[in-house]
Amino acid sequence: MRGLTKLLRQEWRMPKALMVLFVAELPFTVAALALFGIADPDLYRTSLWQEGANHGWNSDPIEILYAYANYRPIKVPTPWNQFITNWNIVISVLSMFILLVKSVMYIVHTFPPLVSTLVHILLTVLYAVSIYHQAGSDYSDPAHPSKVPWYLTKSCGPPVDPKLHGYCMQAKGAFAVTVCLFTLFATYLIFSLISLLHPRQSLKSASPALSTPSSTFYPDEKWEMEMNRLPPTTPGTTGGMKSPMTPRTLAFNVLDGNVDGNTGIKNARRVSHRELPLRHHIAMGEETWKGVDAR
Repeated sequence: MRGLTKLLRQEWRMPKALMVLFVAELPFTVAALALFGIADPDLYRTSLWQEGANHGWNSDPIEILYAYANYRPIKVPTPWNQFITNWNIVISVLSMFILLVKSVMYIVHTFPPLVSTLVHILLTVLYAVSIYHQAGSDYSDPAHPSKVPWYLTKSCGPPVDPKLHGYCMQAKGAFAVTVCLFTLFATYLIFSLISLLHPRQSLKSASPALSTPSSTFYPDEKWEMEMNRLPPTTPGTTGGMKSPMTPRTLAFNVLDGNVDGNTGIKNARRVSHRELPLRHHIAMGEETWKGVDAR
């Protein structure tokens, strides 16, 4: 349990690089969502399949219809299957959702490298499957085998039908975006593994001297030790004068002439019993202070 908690608290070694990846992922995810959404359910897939058959670049979709009509089992070639269209829709929506969630988690510091590793392993596998199906082979017609779809290896210009030029470019763009996202998620995964296997050193691990128990200070303890080193500021305590002297006492003594106002040191002369401090003028009445002589 402690090991898992430690893994969840690990920090990123390259947080700025991760922010760059977040920014770069957004436009590719939006492009994938748009391209795959436009292609659903069958905007140009069957048209491109038929165009390739017209030029002898791949099998003919009519063969599939004949096989179904004759109850003959046949498998639709991977690049022309409805499965890949549905798959691309699902992973593009999932990618957008994960991007929003992980961005918020990173901002609030709850997206550790361990979670990132698990998430991007999933995304990398999903987009690898998409690439495999988009660039799949077509061997359903032995007379016209095809290792990859023709629009990935040939130009969208002549002899291709001009009406399919835009669809051909969209198919190329969708495949390119898929490859870019796969590369991006693989980069995420590499950064996550680096931060997971080689976490950033903390202050204690970087300085062995500071990591020993005898030299480890907490803020409160360090402040208390500094305060103990300072001499007492209240007179009359340990290390100070024997009799406490407050500002009011000092003022009265200065007025009586017993203390030097500049240095605060008592004068050497002895004070007679008649030379009472000024505070007795205030505390006693005039007659009481003057005593018998005043009478």
